[in-house]
Amino acid sequence: MKQTANCLFKILFVVVIMQACVPEYNSVEFQKKLDVRLTDSLATKETVLLFRNLKMLSESKVIFGQHDALDYGIDWRGDEDRSDVKSVIGSHPALIGSDFGFLEWDKNPSLSIENRKTKLRDTYERNGVTTFCWHYGNPVTGGNFYDTTVAVRKIIPGGGFYLKYLSDLDKIADFAKQAVDLTGKPIPIIFRPFHEFDGEWFWWGKPHCTPDEFKELWRTTVTYLSDKRGVKNFIYAFSPDRKFKTLEQFLERYPGDEFVDLVGMDNYWDFTPDGDGLQAVTNKLKIVSDFALEKSKLAALTETGLESIPDDKWWTDRLYNTFNRDSIKIAFVMVWRNNDKKHHYAPYPGHPSAENFVEFYHKDKMLFTPHMPKIYSEVLTDEMILSLELQKKIELIKYIGSRPVL
Repeated sequence: MKQTANCLFKILFVVVIMQACVPEYNSVEFQKKLDVRLTDSLATKETVLLFRNLKMLSESKVIFGQHDALDYGIDWRGDEDRSDVKSVIGSHPALIGSDFGFLEWDKNPSLSIENRKTKLRDTYERNGVTTFCWHYGNPVTGGNFYDTTVAVRKIIPGGGFYLKYLSDLDKIADFAKQAVDLTGKPIPIIFRPFHEFDGEWFWWGKPHCTPDEFKELWRTTVTYLSDKRGVKNFIYAFSPDRKFKTLEQFLERYPGDEFVDLVGMDNYWDFTPDGDGLQAVTNKLKIVSDFALEKSKLAALTETGLESIPDDKWWTDRLYNTFNRDSIKIAFVMVWRNNDKKHHYAPYPGHPSAENFVEFYHKDKMLFTPHMPKIYSEVLTDEMILSLELQKKIELIKYIGSRPVL
């Protein structure tokens, strides 16, 4: 018994010594070592690695994502480990979109919080990425996000609803700090507040606040979450709609480099017959990508899609061709949700574009869940990217070999 106790004591002693020898994580030094600079100089190691690895992947690859992909689809809702994308190609999107709006509109928020934390953790363990937008109800009137009653000037510092706004941010902060992996580490999230702010449909849109008011709102949001509430696992994404045609227009409401990690664009309209066309999508993406490159930011096509996907070659002939340029470096493209057979943006089994989506999956640039490297635990190298490219080529050969000979 005494020998056993001595043995256990020695093991415990060795463990303590080993832990003491592990250098303490220093985010400032780690970011400097990786030659990146996030909005949050004290971001967690996993968040810094995500940013750096997405930056490297975007040199030659594009991650595919869908909003609410794991929550519901065509003729199903709430099924475990299911998505319409997986039903078509055998794996989930590598990026999952979600919405902090659930914190106010869900009837059972505590259950929903646990459900979303579980899906966030599952995506993380697959080396997938999660991004949250925020369809935030009007904090002044209590109406929904389409209630365009003036609110921005009333929730920034000095406004009568400032403390109300901070209390709503507290809900986001609480979720972010509780969303941890199996070891207790906070899971990185790309947070994309106040999206499509150059449009008029949301209360934070262009007609409803001045550029200075919007910038103040953005800076207040980032500063409060990061500095006051200690949220260290956010990458902050700035994403107007497609209304800009020049860099100056794109930056009209930009809050400053120190408050943004990722720049993007939401663009549905230009894919429609009434829009500016595919070349316009490419031109606008080039503006976003060039600015990101200049400022050492990430870039993305943060929301897009064509409702119901009436073109059965849409994925390869239209969407893919808008960003298949060496000069465009985007980390991901995310399409909107699959709510029903009229309102959907990804294929499901039997959809006319399903076969074309499989071809899209096999495009050299595109990354889905099976292709994702260990973006939260390793620093990607050129050799790892080459290995990924070989994996894609082998997949393509098998896919071609499996198709019937005509």
